[in-house]
Amino acid sequence: MTTSRAGTSADAVTRLRVSAAGAVLRKVAGPDPTAARAAVHQAPGPRWFPPDSAIARVHGDASMFVGGIRALLLQSLHPRAMAAVAAHSGYRGDPWGRLQRTATYLAQTTFGPVEQAEQAVAVVRSVHRRVVGVSEEGEPYAASDPDLLAWVHLAEVDSFLLAHQRYGRRPLDDAGCDAYVAQTAQVGERLGAQDLPRTVVELHTALGAYRPQLRGTRPAREAAEFLHHETPLPAVARPFFEALWGAAVALLPVWARPELGLPVLRRPEGVAARAGGLAMTHAIRWALDAADPGGPPGEEHRGGPTA
Repeated sequence: MTTSRAGTSADAVTRLRVSAAGAVLRKVAGPDPTAARAAVHQAPGPRWFPPDSAIARVHGDASMFVGGIRALLLQSLHPRAMAAVAAHSGYRGDPWGRLQRTATYLAQTTFGPVEQAEQAVAVVRSVHRRVVGVSEEGEPYAASDPDLLAWVHLAEVDSFLLAHQRYGRRPLDDAGCDAYVAQTAQVGERLGAQDLPRTVVELHTALGAYRPQLRGTRPAREAAEFLHHETPLPAVARPFFEALWGAAVALLPVWARPELGLPVLRRPEGVAARAGGLAMTHAIRWALDAADPGGPPGEEHRGGPTA
């Protein structure tokens, strides 16, 4: 009887976790993630990258949920990049719409046929040409500026790779990590960035070169507060999102957290954040399987917001 009750309780927790994961998944991938995936993966034609490539493994894994939050926080520390987001992205009025568009872009450029990927890049470049202005500190910005494009790219690549190596189902070896950096550079340069790094060492060097420009501005801290506390979510998904948030914050550079008004985690809190991140990325994989039951559970190409 005790075993039966324990099993029933465990099943209930699993169902709740998968339900919460599914709620977040639908916010990021749209109301019908299976249809969204089919529109990319089942479209005919040659691809930029083969299905067994490093970029496909990373972008198809559930760890992208943690990496995506970390990327948004890190990107916001560039004052001109954050000024462009605050003035033009509409993230407060439609935060999930913005994330859905980003996830679709990543899916199309990673997994879609060449024609679809090229169209996705063309659309983003067209939008970028219209995003110009001046920050609160009087600095002009343009989203098409290769320097800003490079920063956004570097922050994404570093965040996605770091999250994958920590939470991914099958972390890459050193050669695979370099291949991921090189493959993402191909997409970033098509978008307008220039001379992007091709290895992890070059990636870290390029990120370090931006450090003197990075700081937590008022818009950056407000964006972090909005993302953490004000992003609309179903009640069942809020604790789930908190676990993803904690995992993402734990992956930020230590210096970045106070710049955004975030706590510097002590060791026990960091261990708890990692445990929560592992549990939630696992739940996302199973939520994908529940939505699209064909195939074995947890495969990389079926486990992420872009898959």
